[in-house]
This record gives sequence, C-alpha cells and structure tokens, in this order.
Amino acid sequence: MNNKVLLIDDDKDNLKLVTRLLEHEGLVVRSATSGIEGLQYLGEFAPDLVVLDINMQGLNGFQTLKLIRQRKEQASVIFLTSKSETEDVIRGLEAGALDYICKPFQPLELIARIKSQLKFKGIQDDLRIANEKLQNLVDIDDLTGLYNMRSVYERLNHEIDRARRYKHSLAVFMMDMDDFKRVNDNHDHLFGSYVLSEVGKMIKSNIRSVDFAARYGGDEFLICLTQTQPVGAVRFADRLRKRIDEHEFVSGPDKIKLSASFGASILENGKSLLDAHSLVRLADAKLYEAKASGKNCVISAMVNEDTQFDIRQLRKAS
Repeated sequence: MNNKVLLIDDDKDNLKLVTRLLEHEGLVVRSATSGIEGLQYLGEFAPDLVVLDINMQGLNGFQTLKLIRQRKEQASVIFLTSKSETEDVIRGLEAGALDYICKPFQPLELIARIKSQLKFKGIQDDLRIANEKLQNLVDIDDLTGLYNMRSVYERLNHEIDRARRYKHSLAVFMMDMDDFKRVNDNHDHLFGSYVLSEVGKMIKSNIRSVDFAARYGGDEFLICLTQTQPVGAVRFADRLRKRIDEHEFVSGPDKIKLSASFGASILENGKSLLDAHSLVRLADAKLYEAKASGKNCVISAMVNEDTQFDIRQLRKAS
C-alpha cells in the first residue's frame, strides 16, 4: 500500500508544487488550505505523514500540531515553512515536529526528507504491531484462548472505576468445573487439555465484546460482565451452566459429560468501594458455597454501599 501524505498550507501554489512532486514519487496526497480543513481529513484519510505550514490564517501550524497530538493520531508531522530563524526551528521541533524544512526548498531534499520520515514511521508502526502481538502472547492463555491472570486485576479495576463513574452494574463470576479430577483420572492429560480448550470456546462464544474472561488456574475461570443488570448477569451464568451440563466432550475414543459451578459478586450500579481483589474473593466465596450446595449451580451476592461483610473472612483468592 502506498504511503499517504496530508499537506496543510494556505499557499495554493505551494500545495500544487509539493503535490506534483510527491505524486510523482508514488505517494497518495491530499491537500488542505487551513488547519481546520486538515484536521477534518485526519480521521477519514488517515495519513502516515502530515506536512504542515506554520504561517496560516486561522489556526497556525503550532496550534494545528497541538490539536493533532491531542487526538492521538498516528501520523508523523514535519513543518514546511518560510520561518527560518533558529528560534523558529527550535520551537517547531520542541512542539513535536519530527523535521523542519525551510522555504524555499530544494525539491530533491524535500523528497528525501519525506521518504526518510515515512521509512522511520514504517519502522515505528512495525515495532508497535510487534509489541501488541507480544503483549497478546503474554496476556493470553495458550490452552483456552482466554486471558491469563497477569493483567486481569488491572482490567477489572478499570471496569470498576467505569461502573462507579457511569453508575453501571458489573458482575464478576468465578467458575469451576465440577469433579474435573475424573477427567485426568480416567483419561490422559491430552483429553483434559481438550476439555479445557472447549470450555474456553464456550465462554468466549457466550460473552460480549465488552466483557472479558480469564483462566484463573487449572479448571477454574473468571468472567467479568460489564454494563449489565444483576438479573441478566445471573441468567447469563445459568445459561452457560446449562450449556456445559448438556454438552458431551468428545475427542477420539474419549468422551465425558461434566458440569460447572458458579459464584458471583455483582456490583450494583457502581455503588461500592470494593476493589478488584475483594470482588474476586467474594465471588470465590460464593463459588465455594455453590460447591458445598451440591455443585452445578449459581450462587451470587449483591454488592452495594450498604453491603456489610468482613472480606478477611472470605476464602482467600490469590
């Protein structure tokens, strides 16, 4: 894909000249005659590089660059301007421009500098993508495709903060496969891994994109439902419980039917001071009650500003 360059300059003759030069080099170019017009193009055109004049009517180049940075756009920015004093160059680079080119310019030098910045931008983008993939590898459990617990508490605390801010309800479930020891006792460990992988798929297919789930450890899972009503949260857990209970896990000659138990702590309308660890401990305590009550069931606790309990008395969730 050809790189895209956005030119912002109120000098139309200069726009035409630079456009011809860059298009001759195979770049995709769009031009704007004001900072306001250029900002309107950012989202839709998604340029790799913005070439920006400083002396413009309305928004000047420095103001335009500041607004670009506030929008967290991925585009790199260079100044192309007639302001050639050393103080101007220093101010431009300190404002966040990656390069500063003075008018009148040498066409071959301009092209070389733009290509250099585009190459540097490409390297940065590749590195960012590689880091995102690496982060996913670190955060995702290989077996189930769900998150591992490395980053879950941070995510959960973020969702708790959002629930408080917007007065949403939020539900945290601890889910454990009942009598999973039977799988490893009567089958090989490959079948046990298969079962856990299938359970991970079931969970992923039943939660929304705004929710998240993690493998807590062994055959235990954590599920967080955001922006959800308490009744709907419990219904979700019961639907997933029934789906697991009715499913037969089959791989080659091995097959088994299993059930799961659920414990939930439901933060009602964001009205609680509990943090992520406390909500998980409460859900884990309710899971323990579900196991003690005969398994294959859902037991939940509502949490609001009036909820009173000693979190230290709960079965500890690490």
